[in-house]
Amino acid sequence: MPLTLEGSCRCGAVHFTVQSHTPVPYQRCYCSICRKTAGGGGYAINLGALADTLHVDGWDHVEVYQAEIARGDGCETSSGERHFCARCATALWLYDPRWPELLHPFASAVDSDLPEAPDHVHLMLADKPGWVPVPDGPGDRQFDGYPDQSLDDWHRHRGLRVD
Repeated sequence: MPLTLEGSCRCGAVHFTVQSHTPVPYQRCYCSICRKTAGGGGYAINLGALADTLHVDGWDHVEVYQAEIARGDGCETSSGERHFCARCATALWLYDPRWPELLHPFASAVDSDLPEAPDHVHLMLADKPGWVPVPDGPGDRQFDGYPDQSLDDWHRHRGLRVD
């Protein structure tokens, strides 16, 4: 059985539950989108969940933001839909229609106790501001862009996938 994650926004207008096979928040993203929209200190999109299990109380307070991403000489709109509370601006989850079965709750919005990660992956370091330190614990890995393992692969490799 997957683990049930319960989450909410800061003001209490939105509460959600979702099922996750990959509930260990091991990724630390330093991209400008996560940093500036969620202020999550690298704790934004690092959980995976089953999209069809999402239950939301307070949908009428949920809005969607799609980031503009610089590509060469232009910009493109991200397909990632970042859901947030319109009342208090809490980042809640990301959904990308390219992977309709997945949902990525923001660990910072999850109220359930989450398992502690044995090591961490620091990603998108090319976007990290100079004043932000990157912890370097035993087993930690660092990437200028995206890591070489998916959320599911990382959990499976460490025996942490919840089935």
